[in-house]
Amino acid sequence: MYFEDTDAGGVVYYANYLKFCERARTEWLRTTGLAQNRLATEQNILFVVRAVEASYLRPAVLDDTLDVVTTLDKLGRASLDFAQQVRRDGQTLFEARIGIACVDRNSMRPTPIPSAVRAQLASLV
Repeated sequence: MYFEDTDAGGVVYYANYLKFCERARTEWLRTTGLAQNRLATEQNILFVVRAVEASYLRPAVLDDTLDVVTTLDKLGRASLDFAQQVRRDGQTLFEARIGIACVDRNSMRPTPIPSAVRAQLASLV
């Protein structure tokens, strides 16, 4: 962790955990071959956060090295549910359930996940 991630007490600022999770979901999608920029331009869809349930269990501090574990828990017709944990040396510090909606890029209205994308995701649940 860097100074920019911490508050005045040297503890990681609570909202930063959500940024860490966002980055990890982006990387998770990218490594599965579903880069978000390609989904937007080729499939005309965006994955947007619709719900967050978070638990702060232990603090992270300056100079900690953290890992973010990302798991796709549920694949709906137009939604994804992720479970994420931020860990230090295998110990869970933060956990969240993140609900993602699939929306049409132009209208920003919910839309079904395209079949090819859905098939790729289904193999990962």
